[in-house]
Amino acid sequence: MRGSWYGHRFVGPLQSLPRVVITGVGLVSPNGDNLARFRANLLAGVSGVVPFETRHMGAVLAGVCEYDEAKYQSRKARRRGTRAGSIAIYCAHEAMRDAGLELDAIDRSRVGVFVGTTEHGNVETENEIASLRGFSDDVKYWSHHHNPRTVANNPAGEVTINMGITGPHYCLGAACAAGNVGLIQGVQMLQLGIVDQALGGGVSESIHTFGIFASFKAEGALGAHAEAARASRPFDRARNGIVVSEGGCLFVLERLDDARARGAEIVCEVAGYAINSDATDFVLPAAERQAECMRAALASARMDASQIDIVSTHATSTMLGDVQECRAVHEVFGGQPDVFINNTKSFIGHTMGAAGAIELAGNLPSFKDRVVHPTINLDELDPDCALNNLVVGQPIEVPRVDAILNNSFGMLGINSCVIVKRY
Repeated sequence: MRGSWYGHRFVGPLQSLPRVVITGVGLVSPNGDNLARFRANLLAGVSGVVPFETRHMGAVLAGVCEYDEAKYQSRKARRRGTRAGSIAIYCAHEAMRDAGLELDAIDRSRVGVFVGTTEHGNVETENEIASLRGFSDDVKYWSHHHNPRTVANNPAGEVTINMGITGPHYCLGAACAAGNVGLIQGVQMLQLGIVDQALGGGVSESIHTFGIFASFKAEGALGAHAEAARASRPFDRARNGIVVSEGGCLFVLERLDDARARGAEIVCEVAGYAINSDATDFVLPAAERQAECMRAALASARMDASQIDIVSTHATSTMLGDVQECRAVHEVFGGQPDVFINNTKSFIGHTMGAAGAIELAGNLPSFKDRVVHPTINLDELDPDCALNNLVVGQPIEVPRVDAILNNSFGMLGINSCVIVKRY
């Protein structure tokens, strides 16, 4: 197997393995419950951040999803399950439908479900504790559904039960890099020949746990603004923290030969990817490691920086986090005049484990329309976040979109990059 040297490490190109493509996209976001609506709102500058009430804290700001929970799931099953499971089920069905795949026409034992998550179980545990207080803390009133609701594989497992999928399923705990990591896992399982179709991506139910809001507030990193829609403002001098959001996105992934054989419409090809670790701090990211991750993804795709047309940034609207990523992006792409840069969290806040997948999805229509959606709420650029070709305020049409690099980073220093290209 041929490959290339990156630094002191050998990187095997994806081209030496079966090529993998995306053939379906299913998503729910704070400003759209399918890709068409989501994309339209990205181009129109529509935010999905709204006022939200949470336990012990009252009014906060959050990205809240609206979708039909009963479209693919009975009310009884929804009551037994979780919000993350419900989102994952919705996204899985939408992705399969978008891919033109009928479950009855394929071998369900050869379908894998790989769902990235930031965390799971906090929502259900907090709810049970709050409920128990009304029964003088008598644990006989603790729900017998609690254990299956809180196990780490829950969202992926709920998908398999709902859809009758008997292939492998699990969740990947990768903090806020998880959406990319779920996709990457699907690619790898296809290349190993373990599955024939993969549902890969990420989900988040984070807004339903007060603990995440309380913790970000304790860190001085919880976003606030008099206008909810303007609270998430990456790169802006006045940014003041993260807007917590829920959402999900799953992709149908297939080997190229299989997709072509069934006449599938191919959205794009997964060209390369990389995952690495900062190994420095619990919270503060390391620009050097982020730059290394982007370079490793380029090496795996056998591409150089000049061949990327859009860089989708992770930036979360924190003071230090945004600066570190901008340093990394400038180091890798600073000399490239035709690389355009945008950010999706400015529209929807931070969807945590779903972020990488949702943000990648929002840029995929650019392969067809050659339009780059902007970063919004950027009134005064922080000089430390200045990047060439940062698209601000309004979408722009560009000469070409043949390759997109999607950044997604998380706490404890996990970094992920995915590169997709036009097929």
